[in-house]
Amino acid sequence: MTIHVRPDKRQHIDESLADVREALLALRYGSVAITIHEDRVVQIDVTEKKRLKSS
Repeated sequence: MTIHVRPDKRQHIDESLADVREALLALRYGSVAITIHEDRVVQIDVTEKKRLKSS
């Protein structure tokens, strides 16, 4: 199956994926959420969890 994507949309997706990749590389525990509005990535939320050592 071939998906036809406008060149400007493909560039936006590539740039957004680079940002998501950077967020994932910096994260050890947590989550990454991507918000899309009108066909565009508009927000990337990174929630980091800190593990506390037991005493």
